[in-house]
Amino acid sequence: MILLAGIYIHIPFCKQACHYCDFHFNTSQKFKEPLLEGLRTELMMQKNYLPDESISTIYLGGGTPSLLTPAEIEGILSTIVKFYQVAKPLEITLEANPDDLTYNYLEELYEVGVNRLSIGIQSFQEPVLHWMNRAHDREQAVKSVEISRSAGFDNINIDLIYGIPLSEHNLQSDLLEAVELRPEHISAYNLTIEPGTVFGHQLKKGSFQEISEEEAADCFQLTMTILRANGYLHYEISNFSLPGKESHHNTGYWDGNLYLGIGPSAHSFDGKNRQYNISSNGRYLQEIKAGVIPYTLEELTLEQRINELIMLGLRNWKGVNLQLMIDDFEWDSKPEIP
Repeated sequence: MILLAGIYIHIPFCKQACHYCDFHFNTSQKFKEPLLEGLRTELMMQKNYLPDESISTIYLGGGTPSLLTPAEIEGILSTIVKFYQVAKPLEITLEANPDDLTYNYLEELYEVGVNRLSIGIQSFQEPVLHWMNRAHDREQAVKSVEISRSAGFDNINIDLIYGIPLSEHNLQSDLLEAVELRPEHISAYNLTIEPGTVFGHQLKKGSFQEISEEEAADCFQLTMTILRANGYLHYEISNFSLPGKESHHNTGYWDGNLYLGIGPSAHSFDGKNRQYNISSNGRYLQEIKAGVIPYTLEELTLEQRINELIMLGLRNWKGVNLQLMIDDFEWDSKPEIP
């Protein structure tokens, strides 16, 4: 049986550190070339991780994948095509920051096969962008969507953040400006304060004040109301799309599909076990050069797998498919659906 699976590529480089971000990245691109070679090598080493699956989605995340040139991205994609069974059509998503996007760059991206963009706008308001330590301004945010469209992209996501404890922030304004640009997809996330981030340190020192749960709920309700009223389907708790424009890659995660993660800090799932690559560029490269994939294996129990599918099902509009769970799992005695 041929199943559909996804490949995630982690690009661990950023121009600067956003104050809310706890993903693995490095602001120095000194080792970019060795890292890209390491990614291609790991792709070759992992070619049998999902031996019977057809790859239907590729997602370049980070970090900031738009720091790569189209030729560097093509090198990664061509390695996948060479060593993996690839389905058609193939969804290829690239995460990008607005300040990296020019018309020529986007045109070349489209030519090498990228057909979906996820642009990290977060807000259209200058005080908020400055407070978050984003590298772009409002004008770049708007222009990035407009020139992406003119370069041929007809599947564009923009990220927004709500729950921002600034009196200058107007969530309704952000949402209305977003829908006016009419991206096919909008991901809206509540601001989460993580330990180790700038905001996390500020919270620990008492110089940062989170909004209340009631205020966060109000922000979520406003987000749902405005986006739904403008034709966006609320298909996952943080994700909204125009009809037929859901993210196939992320939907694979929520449906419990299999996926391979490549690069430092990337995660993989083979249906029964999960593995996590080491979150260190230097150690990742050392191990890959030595012919070893530096990961930690987590063997999931039947109970864990069931609980995860229930949790993921409750996050999206399809809910939990009880019959699928009964058919797919190796039960000692299969339960009946009442």
